[in-house]
Amino acid sequence: MAETRNVVIAMDESEFANFGFEYYMNNVHKPNDHVVLLHVPEYHTVIQSPMVMTDVSVVTDLLQDEEKRIKAFLEQLGTKLKSHGIGGKVKSVGGNAGEVICKVANEEKANLIVIGSRGMGTIRRTLLGSVSDYVMHHAHVPVLVCKRQEHPHHK
Repeated sequence: MAETRNVVIAMDESEFANFGFEYYMNNVHKPNDHVVLLHVPEYHTVIQSPMVMTDVSVVTDLLQDEEKRIKAFLEQLGTKLKSHGIGGKVKSVGGNAGEVICKVANEEKANLIVIGSRGMGTIRRTLLGSVSDYVMHHAHVPVLVCKRQEHPHHK
């Protein structure tokens, strides 16, 4: 019997994460893999709202909307596992994305971490930091960074 590999795949709602998942499925996946689809939620509307400092009820409503959005996304991830016939689970953990990915990989005894790359330029990556850079430098297991080839008109 083949040995089980534990694979953590970082998922957000971006096309880059979906590309990473599809790349894993098409090129790396083995039938005995146990996959953890990991989501590190970001609270976009609460942070970006100009009303945050003035109205507590607005903050409460925004948080509830974000929670609903996140819950719906986690359900989509569960469906993705089932539809691909993959053994595993969906996990959502709050915090700094790079740190959370490394922490969960340790907790899940991962053999591999898969992450999509947003393909930020050098300056933007230097200023904002890159989740994939962080994970590559801090993870204790191999990290597969999946970067899509650019479309010819984006060069």
